Amino acid sequence: MRIAVLGIVLAVWGCSKEPASEQPPPVREAPAGVQAAPGDTTSLGGLPVVPGLSVAKVFAQKLGKPTSLGETTAVHMKLPPPANRGLSSSLVRVVGEPSAPTVLFRSDTLARLGVIPSSPGPEFFTLLARLPDPEVERRAERERRLASGEFGMPTRETVLFNGRHPAARYEGLPMDANAFAQGALVPQTSCPQIPASTEAWWERTQMIRDPAVVLDPARTWDPCTGAGTKGGVWTFAHLMREMAQGSGASPEAFVLEWLSLWLNDFQSNGDTVPARRKMYDEVIAPWAAASGATSSLEFNASTNRWEVVLRQPLDLDIAPFRLLSIVNRIDLGGSSEYGGRSSNPGELRFIFGLTRPSPWGGGTEATCNLKPFTTIFEYGVPGEGCRAITGWARQWVGLGRYPSFNAAYRSRLQQMTESVVLHGRVPGKGNRSALNQLRTNEVALGFPWELREFHLADEHPGKDTPSNGLLRVHTMALTPNDATHDFRTDPDVDFFVRTHVKNGVEQPVTVPTHCTARFSVPDAVNGRPFLGANAQVAPPTHWEAVSALSTNATEVCARKEFSVNTCNGCHFKDTGTNDFSGTDNLAFTHVSPTSGIPARQSKFLTGGGNGFMYVVPDAQFGTALTSWPFADLLRRHQRLQELAHCSTCGWFIDLDAGYLNRMEALAGSVPLDVAPGSPRPTFTVGPIRDVGVVKQLLELRPGFRIRPRELPLDFLEPPAARVH
Repeated sequence: MRIAVLGIVLAVWGCSKEPASEQPPPVREAPAGVQAAPGDTTSLGGLPVVPGLSVAKVFAQKLGKPTSLGETTAVHMKLPPPANRGLSSSLVRVVGEPSAPTVLFRSDTLARLGVIPSSPGPEFFTLLARLPDPEVERRAERERRLASGEFGMPTRETVLFNGRHPAARYEGLPMDANAFAQGALVPQTSCPQIPASTEAWWERTQMIRDPAVVLDPARTWDPCTGAGTKGGVWTFAHLMREMAQGSGASPEAFVLEWLSLWLNDFQSNGDTVPARRKMYDEVIAPWAAASGATSSLEFNASTNRWEVVLRQPLDLDIAPFRLLSIVNRIDLGGSSEYGGRSSNPGELRFIFGLTRPSPWGGGTEATCNLKPFTTIFEYGVPGEGCRAITGWARQWVGLGRYPSFNAAYRSRLQQMTESVVLHGRVPGKGNRSALNQLRTNEVALGFPWELREFHLADEHPGKDTPSNGLLRVHTMALTPNDATHDFRTDPDVDFFVRTHVKNGVEQPVTVPTHCTARFSVPDAVNGRPFLGANAQVAPPTHWEAVSALSTNATEVCARKEFSVNTCNGCHFKDTGTNDFSGTDNLAFTHVSPTSGIPARQSKFLTGGGNGFMYVVPDAQFGTALTSWPFADLLRRHQRLQELAHCSTCGWFIDLDAGYLNRMEALAGSVPLDVAPGSPRPTFTVGPIRDVGVVKQLLELRPGFRIRPRELPLDFLEPPAARVH
């Protein structure tokens, strides 16, 4: 029921450096479809409908003849305005890391030089690629199969997400193979039809929580009841055994050393994290007792540290961690930095909840002492390139076509998970494990709620070095040190948001339906350590920019984008997990460890149900200004279907980093648009406005060619989600 206006919509087409002198931006009422009471849900059907062509950011156009490098296609990309406003007039844009640059040329300029047949407009920049005819035909065939209903009841309507926010509805456009063959500009949008989003699709392909899977007697072991198979392929024990290989420690010692990291204070990036020695009382000692081992926690005067003494190892098979969900995060796939040439299939995650350890089980939901403590294994799915991404997506879509979580479904899912978690899957990472990071989120060890992060890598400022060994503490992704930075009044947070993040906000901004930002969070801000080694929740409940103006849409957006990507904001006020109404029992988590099986999900994920979106008041300015809509499982569903069916693959040629040196020698500067917060490049940054220089740079490309790489045509589109 619509009982309150969601908020106001602020539109601003520029980014002022002098906020104090700004005039308030024009105010318009919010679109009808995003009206709701704060913390309420509202129908996605009320979102405005926009033409499919209006959302197209990539066009493919066949060249009259191949280039000297064998490229057959111009790929035109609508780039957002550069964070460095001085590059706005540049005829060349360079994005990504200087060591692996992506160099694009303004489409209008290439048309003027006769390199391409025509330009889609002044906001577009062009890369040249090889797009084989069979790839175009393959996409057309997939579109026909989608329309036939082979993959499920199709729908023509796609919800447009700007970042993570539902903004409008539109119909995707087909890949017109005939028009492409004749040299026309062919838009690359989402599929013209995809299987309709349903909770059944979510359950089978996004967040698998069904008892048939998480309590599968052949693959899981339930510490509550003792049912299942000890060491099964979806157990905590199996994942840890695979991860520990190559560490130099037994799996039992590997796990004990990890748990022991809570027993003593530790420091990272200047952040001292106090010990939580209840880890011994709540986890280690009961687990040791259930393993038939005597244990003690003793202070070692020679090392000045608390240590666990065990008479025999923990029994890993009875680990007190109960599987809650297997999660597909293919939406995190692609480059970690805008413009990078890396392209990967995202992450596979396992979420476990802590419960009472027992060698025999015998408990029930009511008696097994479910604890507010989740452990999440987050693996990078092995593979790189377009085929790896689309192939992984099709495996998930194949799972979605099973009529139930039957034996065939579970067998196929096992093949997929084992292809990721087994030892040796990624030789270049620590212990040859695909693990990206392991995270915990708990209050079982004391207040306040705390999140920690662990890697198989040695952390250095701005860079990690994968290495074999034990799990090591790591600073929290994109999250400030909450011990030294106040979440409401900190000047470093305010400065960072109102400079770096603000400069990375994509223009034009429309609050709440168009707000995205590109930025990285450095170890230090203004010469002081910034990233934290842990994250606490309530407080902080979110992060504020104390000087941000409510009348400045870019600053409102920058504050939200920074905060919602921190652990604190994502697990509390920015996503509405602070709503304790009803029986959701989800405080500070998106998958509840204490609600039983199947574990309950946050409304941030579900939108409140299929066809709805969840409306969360702005954490700093409140609902009087605006609220933010979410329906994340729908967003992930659409992205999965797009990757599986309508992601076109092309071959792009990598250029050696020396190309930028030559560019600087010719033009006097390099138009590299680095993400705000990133280290400064070693060369002069500036625009290129000379058409003659553009012509020379085009001619120089063959001399700096490295190799072709197969990537999705939209590989420069940054992922909507960052880490959470």
